[in-house]
Amino acid sequence: MATNPPTGDNRRRGMVRDRSQTYNPGNQRWTKRDSDTGRFMDQKADDKPFKGVRKER
Repeated sequence: MATNPPTGDNRRRGMVRDRSQTYNPGNQRWTKRDSDTGRFMDQKADDKPFKGVRKER
């Protein structure tokens, strides 16, 4: 995971590692994936992408 110093400033420094996200056109949501296992982990409730997670092409 990315480090977040100083704590309490509510922002991340750097990308989240071992994660990627892809857009699902069927339900118009972004889905987060674990890069090691390839399993889907989480799905956004709105139509905006996850912050700090790289996008798959």
